[in-house]
Amino acid sequence: MQKDDQLLRKRFLELSRLAHHREIAVFTDFLSLHELNLLHTTPHAQMHSRYITYGGYAQSERQMAAFLSDALFLCDEPIHWPFTALYVQPLHEKYGQELSHRDYLGAILNLGIERSKIGDILVMEKAAYFFAHTSFTSFLMDELTRISRTTVAVTMLEENHDFSFTSKYNEIKGTVASIRLDNLLSLAFSVSRTRFSAVIEAGKVFVNGRMITTNAYKIKEDDIISVRGMGKFQYMGVQSTTRKNRLTVIIHRYT
Repeated sequence: MQKDDQLLRKRFLELSRLAHHREIAVFTDFLSLHELNLLHTTPHAQMHSRYITYGGYAQSERQMAAFLSDALFLCDEPIHWPFTALYVQPLHEKYGQELSHRDYLGAILNLGIERSKIGDILVMEKAAYFFAHTSFTSFLMDELTRISRTTVAVTMLEENHDFSFTSKYNEIKGTVASIRLDNLLSLAFSVSRTRFSAVIEAGKVFVNGRMITTNAYKIKEDDIISVRGMGKFQYMGVQSTTRKNRLTVIIHRYT
């Protein structure tokens, strides 16, 4: 394990201990898939408290972790996460241009904000939603005024706004011999299973935020599979079985 990973795991344990001893909720910044995997694979026996993760909506990729005392974990009260949902759009719609995820992220980071303070960026045709640590909300609303050649305005969604976002996807239907990870990756990305062997072994494939390094890992219905540098998809389940006992499955690959 790399030194940075060891330090991050120690940080998780420190936050867990703090939540337990002070009987409070303690939050991380937004965690990447790799960082989430480190959290999920930290032995529970070493933790002083339990945790949950969330990034603002059901299919979020970058998420915060909240370490909770037993009382808070069992409590029905909602958790007040230290991030806000922001909406960025052209100041003058007719002059707006289609912007990419890279455009939005680059403009935000150029303001001096660390990547760990920003969650997912959900790009639409000429606008986007994104999540930011509450300490930067006012700053972003004041200072994020231009992205590429487009003048923009940033507004904050109401705190009690029930944010929901349906990711666009292409539905893929095909047959596989079994519901193994490599079979579904090959179907989703139209790439041979052999090529994906190296990708999996390199630690670039995550299932529900956990790094998976074995080709034969069995995928379950509704699992979300992310491949660094390639995208992600959700396995929806088996539709039918062919005469040759192959399984007809459905995948939603996000665009």
